Amino acid sequence: MFVHLRLHTEFSVVDGTTRIDEVVKAAARDGQPALAITDLNNLFGGVKFYKEGRGKGVKPILGAEVYLEGDAGGPPTRLLLLVQNRQGYLNLSELLARAWTQGVVKNLPLCAWNWLQELNAGLIALAGAQAGPVGQALMRGDETGAAAVALRLAGMFTHRFYLELQRAGRADDEAHVTAAVQLAARLQLPVVATHPVQFGEPDGYEAHEARVCIAEGEILANQRRVRRFTREQYFKSSAEMQALFADVPSAIANTLEIAKRCNLTLVLGKPRLPDFPTPNGMPIEEYFRYASHEGLKERLDHLFPDAAERERQRPRYEERLEFELGTILKMGFPGYFLIVGDFIQWAKTHGCPVGPGRGSGAGSLVAYALKITDLDPLQYNLLFERFLNPERVSMPDFDIDFCQSNRDRVIDYVKDKYGKNAVSQIATFGTMAAKAAIRDVGRVMDMSYTFCDGISKLVPGKPGQTYTLAYPPEPKKEGDKNNYALELEPQLYERVRSEEDVRTIIEMAQQLEGMTRNIGMHAGGVLIAPGKLTDFCPLYQQPGSESAVSQYDKDDVEAIGLVKFDFLGLATLTILEIAREFIQKRHKGQEHFAFEDIPLDDAPTYRLFSDGKTEAVFQFESRGMQGMLKEARPSRLEDLIALNALYRPGPMDLIPSFVNRKHGKEVVEYPHPLVEPVL
Repeated sequence: MFVHLRLHTEFSVVDGTTRIDEVVKAAARDGQPALAITDLNNLFGGVKFYKEGRGKGVKPILGAEVYLEGDAGGPPTRLLLLVQNRQGYLNLSELLARAWTQGVVKNLPLCAWNWLQELNAGLIALAGAQAGPVGQALMRGDETGAAAVALRLAGMFTHRFYLELQRAGRADDEAHVTAAVQLAARLQLPVVATHPVQFGEPDGYEAHEARVCIAEGEILANQRRVRRFTREQYFKSSAEMQALFADVPSAIANTLEIAKRCNLTLVLGKPRLPDFPTPNGMPIEEYFRYASHEGLKERLDHLFPDAAERERQRPRYEERLEFELGTILKMGFPGYFLIVGDFIQWAKTHGCPVGPGRGSGAGSLVAYALKITDLDPLQYNLLFERFLNPERVSMPDFDIDFCQSNRDRVIDYVKDKYGKNAVSQIATFGTMAAKAAIRDVGRVMDMSYTFCDGISKLVPGKPGQTYTLAYPPEPKKEGDKNNYALELEPQLYERVRSEEDVRTIIEMAQQLEGMTRNIGMHAGGVLIAPGKLTDFCPLYQQPGSESAVSQYDKDDVEAIGLVKFDFLGLATLTILEIAREFIQKRHKGQEHFAFEDIPLDDAPTYRLFSDGKTEAVFQFESRGMQGMLKEARPSRLEDLIALNALYRPGPMDLIPSFVNRKHGKEVVEYPHPLVEPVL
């Protein structure tokens, strides 16, 4: 039996095409008890792989291939690190974070030797074969230097260091295996067989090479192109690997030994909020109740200036507040509301305009009381349960809009309050969509842009829909919701059938479609951790950037317990702030002008909407929306609410009926008289 301990997935963006779900299935089919992924300088796919492996009965081993700084100014080498336990996970996260934020040299994130000395606990190190510091010395014929660096690493990773043997069809493989086995015998060090897996199936080599060329801006047919990979670097079966190293049985046996030593357990699905500092150390639940009730008093004073009316309305507001407080406390989220309320209040008092509230969070009276939102949910009959529901336990999520030019100031405030090591933004993974995959593949195959662009334009592009280049299965399975471009566009199907060049591009693009193409930053998500972020996940920083992001995407950071806060930058708020300043400075008697004082039944404003004059008005500025406004002629805020909700894929088909019913051209029918007050 054999366990793969070296494997690059699609998250090794420059050179991997192995998809996590497919390779885990392959390991399970082959009866391999465990599997490691060791992407280049990252754990981007770590949580996805962990969940997939546990779900398929394959023990997941997390690891990474890291660049190690060269000695005495020499070139960097590579080392493979595998996680044994929780401490090893924390140390690998810290090493990767330091490499990306402190160790980048010529766009390569390098680990320093002294960092390895400090942070090696819980990690197993494999020497990196020919690319490692030991292998490089052996290939130079420097046996003394190889022995010295091997002993140095063995001294750091006590009983956790292995010399790595590979037979992947490269010219220098056998020379390295011979030299490494002899060195291991002389130094009494263990050896282990690995296979540098870059793609899943034996026929995946061409697609993998296309992926490499896309990343490097190369052409597949370029004879001068450096070819760093071979056709042998597919996911080999246990039997194939045992046959490959039949002469070194201990190298195969040690793969199982290492797998037994790696026993990481990740705690998933348990959110961890940072501690919110309360006045005089008051218990957070008590302070949360106090702040909410005090905030509601202020809101009621503003909503109902008449004392008698205020007292008449107070009971229904307090009843709703108590219901929400009970739910929030029961679910354990008072800290979330206080944290959000705190940085919003800081923004409002430090010249950073904040939106009045958007999304389901506007349905919370507690949020209104804490001045997180500025909408009275009772006035508009908004449901708190849409935002937070005990029967569907999930983190609350406020969509918070900040003035675009001041948003970073608010993030800096949060960093100062909770610590720079506890705050970061979130990674996103851009993927190769169908059209882009066709263009990329065509370029590396040296086909003309016009030809490739013409093919890509045959792929349907309806907004809100995604399309796949895969051949439609025959027969289609029940419940198959994929949109098959070849099925929906007869001209594309005909060209694939009749033109060899088109068929070649499409079939290559099929293999790359949906793969991770680049690493970006989430538009608004900010993480605030209860301590160092690297206690939860490693960090990544684009070379040249000053902003670190998590190495996990928004779904995976939430899975490991980090809480996402949305800091969305909105240009509309910036424009409104400039307008407010102009009004206050240029118009007598308007020195205290505030948007909150504008009446919501202002007829001239609705005339502007009815004329479609809504350039730069948030969510009403598109040409299609302007045309709809001219037809609908809104006359009250509720009309704008309905039109905004309708203008999206699906409900959009109901807009003509809504407009006709508003203007009495179509009869309004209710399914039952009881629902008339609701609808």
